[in-house]
Amino acid sequence: SESPTDNANGTQGDIRLYLVDAPGDYDAVNIVVTEVSVHHTSTDTVTGWMVISDSLRTINLLNLTNGNFDILGAHRLDVGRYSQIRLKIGTGSNVVVDGVTHALEIPSGSQSGLKLNHQFDIEADALYELTLDFDASRSIHVTGNNQYMMRPVIRVVANIISGSISGIISPANALAAISTTIDSDTISTYADVATGGFKLMVLPAGSYSLMIKSGEDIYADSTLVGLTVTA
Repeated sequence: SESPTDNANGTQGDIRLYLVDAPGDYDAVNIVVTEVSVHHTSTDTVTGWMVISDSLRTINLLNLTNGNFDILGAHRLDVGRYSQIRLKIGTGSNVVVDGVTHALEIPSGSQSGLKLNHQFDIEADALYELTLDFDASRSIHVTGNNQYMMRPVIRVVANIISGSISGIISPANALAAISTTIDSDTISTYADVATGGFKLMVLPAGSYSLMIKSGEDIYADSTLVGLTVTA
């Protein structure tokens, strides 16, 4: 990585990146993260990448639902504007389906990395928190020769402008699917089969309708309207 050039006074702030996921119809979705970095706008697209984590970790995305999260990286950065986040994914990523492990191919994941456009400012002695909402179910595709490929669908949301909707579905054995929309994008989760608890995370502040659909025919679907999310 290369240091930005517009930090004459050496002033720095902090960044912390979180990772969450939407549930998917898999036993596990394991991604091997080798590097997390951000790009400073004062340089070109090749240089100016600041590494905030280079620890090799395997993360099961399906563990990061209903309020669970992982910290992708935390680091001090020079003040200024940043424009991209990059995730480098190593070999060994896989998906488990009905107890069988399949290699998961992520095109360009290990070379150029997964680049996410998101502009943000690092201010002196301030913490900027950002959450990447990975949608494993919409990201994974199966080719004709039974090869599992991932083309990541990821929302990037600043924590300071977001909130959440959480609750308990009763009875828990209704096997409820809960969803809402942000513009034309659907955000969804499943209620916990034991407790009925659910949480839709990192929703930008605003008014939402919540759709609840049971997995059992004996229960009626329901919609709650006018739910307010505050930052």
